[in-house]
Parts: sequence; C-alpha cells; structure tokens
Amino acid sequence: MQRIVLKVGSAVLTQNGSLALERLENLVQFISELKTKYEVILVTSGAVAAGYTALKLDKKVVANKQALASIGQPMLMKEYQKRFQTLNLICSQLLLTADDFDSRKRTIHAKNAIEILLGNNIIPIINENDVTATDELVFGDNDQLAAHVTFFFEADMLVILTDIDGYYDDNPHTNPNAILQKQVSKIEQQMLDMSHSPNNEFATGGIVTKLKAANFLLQRDKQMFLTSGFDLKYAKEYLIDGLHNRGTLFTK
Repeated sequence: MQRIVLKVGSAVLTQNGSLALERLENLVQFISELKTKYEVILVTSGAVAAGYTALKLDKKVVANKQALASIGQPMLMKEYQKRFQTLNLICSQLLLTADDFDSRKRTIHAKNAIEILLGNNIIPIINENDVTATDELVFGDNDQLAAHVTFFFEADMLVILTDIDGYYDDNPHTNPNAILQKQVSKIEQQMLDMSHSPNNEFATGGIVTKLKAANFLLQRDKQMFLTSGFDLKYAKEYLIDGLHNRGTLFTK
C-alpha cells in the first residue's frame, strides 16, 4: 500500500476568523476514503485560528501567535477526533519542528512511532510545535515540514491542499488569463527566491513555500501534487480514480 502525506493549510481550514468546520469535515471524509487505498499522514495548520476564536490577540506579535497556537492546538485536535470517531477511525497527534529532522536519533524515534501508528490503522496528525519553532512560525514552514515528513517518513507523495487548484504561470487571483501548469519537473531559482505572499489572515506561507517544498522533494526523487482544498473533487479524481484533470504534479 502506498503512503501519502496530506498537508492542509490555514487558507483552507479557516474562514471569517474561525475554523471552517464544513471543510474540515469534508477533509476527514476524504481521508477515510483514501485509507482504502493509501496509508495517510496528515500535516495540518489551523491551531492559531482555533486559538483566536477563544482569545483575540494581535496575531502580528510572534509571542501572541505562539500563545494562540498553544490554546488552539487541543481545540483543533478535538474537532478532528470528533469527526474521525464518527467514521470509527482513531487519530493521533505529533508536534514536530525542523530540529527534529536535524537529529538522526529524534528522526528515527518519530519514524518508529509513525510506523506503529500506521500499522495499527491510526491516522497521524502532525503540526509544527509553534510555541518553540519561532522561525517556522514566522516563515510558514508547514509546507517545508510536510516535505520533510514525506521524505524522512518514506511516503511516496506529498499532496498539498490549498486555496488555488494548482500552480499557474502567474497569480490566478489577479490575472484571469493565468495558465495552470499541470506538470512541473524543474523549479527555477528565481521562483524560489521570491517573497512569499499568503492570501489568508492566518496563513504565513504562500506559493513560494509550496515551491520550496516541491523543490526539496524533486531533489530527492519524490513527487508532490498541488490542488484545491476548497473543492476536493480534483484531489479525489487524481488520488482515487487516477485522473489528472486539475492540479499540478511536481515530478521528474
């Protein structure tokens, strides 16, 4: 059975200053369908947004964001647990940082836990440990985290669910004539050097962090699929039916 990592961002999981529970529910249902064909690891954002529903702090202050993440993480997990339970599925939580992948011992320990969880039909849900991972919190490295999870935990593909339905030759939010790139095998350095531009008030990434994640995986002969998290139709078509109608596949 193939192993995939699903990464869902704040742009998908939040709406009007709070968690987008209908989209979260659709995601959980989608994962239950995927589990008939794949081992699934979920990398999720949304802790800061969940915390903000309980305490309105200025999110531009890093310490406030960290506090909101600590409030929101258990709230976010509660929403996942509740929905997975209705499908007779169990989920677990792992909080990781970039440092965990710099230490061979810690990486092995985390991978061992992942193997046991997946071997027992548990869905690992991974988020950054935002309270201590200051640089990651500021620069939106959940995309990078997901790429590292894909490589070090030996998944076959990373699937990023976001607020656009693929990678375009220009910004589709501002240019209606932007053309979707269905397959990309190389990412130019100038694209990786651009400043990131998140579209959501709780997001800290943007297309650049996704391109960096794709580049990390391409260099290690792994694939990444970028598609919409608002309408899961295209992700279902690709992952379940093998039809590539929309979305961008990064592959050599």
